[in-house]
Amino acid sequence: MDEIMRLCIHAAIEGVNNGEGGPFGAAILKDGEVIALEHNQVIKTNDPTAHAEINAIRQASHRLNRFDLSDCVLVTSSEPCPMCLSAIMWAGIKKVYYGCNVHDAQEIGFADEFIYDFLKNKSLNQPPVILEEMLREEALKAFEVWHRKKDKISY
Repeated sequence: MDEIMRLCIHAAIEGVNNGEGGPFGAAILKDGEVIALEHNQVIKTNDPTAHAEINAIRQASHRLNRFDLSDCVLVTSSEPCPMCLSAIMWAGIKKVYYGCNVHDAQEIGFADEFIYDFLKNKSLNQPPVILEEMLREEALKAFEVWHRKKDKISY
């Protein structure tokens, strides 16, 4: 696994040197084989979701032609942020190896603490996002269609 982590670290450094994004690299393995190796591309793509882990999940899902990656392992150069952790869980990945931790990332300016605080429902002077429900009854129609669909693929 050390060699795979080194690939992630190299991908992270390469992405930084190319001006493509932050210092993050990630790989996904299936049966011990690397099926995805990506780095952060937020700057290159102007996409705030283009984190290394998300990019690797997208690549692995495309390569395997499925969204269920429960038989895969993720290796990442840094502990996943809340968004990436959520994506990892949605993909069904059960094991993640990481290099740097969230405190290391915070020390270089990648602070996710405000998101963790928001998710923990801690009172914040100014919440990072305001959530407001609207048109719930109309929106429930889409849920009803899904619920009645006989040939749906659950995930």
